[in-house]
Amino acid sequence: MPLYIEPLFRPPSEARSLIFQITVGCSQNQCLFCGMYKGKKFHIRPPSEILAEIAAIPAKYCNSIDRVFLADGDALVYPFDGLCAILDALAAAFPRLTRVSSYASPNSLTTKNIEQLIVLRSKQLKILYFGLESGDDATLLNVKKGYKSSEMVELASKAREAGIKISVTAILGLAGRERSLQHARATAEWVNIVSPEYFSLLTMFSRHNDEYIKTLQLCTRRELMLEAREMLQQLHPAKTIIRSNHVSNFINLAGSYPKDRERLIADVEAALITAGVQDCFLDEVPSYQEEYY
Repeated sequence: MPLYIEPLFRPPSEARSLIFQITVGCSQNQCLFCGMYKGKKFHIRPPSEILAEIAAIPAKYCNSIDRVFLADGDALVYPFDGLCAILDALAAAFPRLTRVSSYASPNSLTTKNIEQLIVLRSKQLKILYFGLESGDDATLLNVKKGYKSSEMVELASKAREAGIKISVTAILGLAGRERSLQHARATAEWVNIVSPEYFSLLTMFSRHNDEYIKTLQLCTRRELMLEAREMLQQLHPAKTIIRSNHVSNFINLAGSYPKDRERLIADVEAALITAGVQDCFLDEVPSYQEEYY
């Protein structure tokens, strides 16, 4: 078996992390908007394979590794005992390890109770990347997310109660033109309730999801920026870092709430003014797509 079964994805913040692919694909691979793992059949790799890969890292590199990301799209679904063994092996192999992270679907969080999450946190699993996509139940139903926003509040809050940081992702334009502002407001309300440590925005783009895209009246750049502004105006979490640094975004936002609220809103308004001087730019639908995978 190859070390990685491609394509392999990771969050932007895991660029420096050593990656071990402990699951292949995503256990919740039904979402219509997502094309990340459509070419893979989900399965869990045996612990023996993962432990052998950890042991195979040359000793001269072990002291330089401080972060590990567990792939694929749903690594938290890995059986508890096996995941504990993997985390123990990582700690033994890499003495300077400061954190382990993974994606976590709502489905994967249903497989772990809070006591198990506390144990995993004690073994350096410190951050989970959670795809909310939208706080709007109508939009979640349309994309076949499989969970209501209130259910995802409970699941994300369980991880936070266990001491694990949550990085939440939502997608601008996911609801299309028809429910753009409802999507923005409901997503902001979800973030206000959970107050995750991190909240990141992507923009809807094409990647093996053409059938879903055909159902939407796609938002123009102007509408996407107004959607982002509405979301920022409605946000009031206790303390959350905001980012829009994914390659799909055409406006880069970076700050934290509540400290940078007014500045972030002003950044969007300034971008609207600046972009407005370019003929037709704001009234075009962005065309970013990923062709390789």
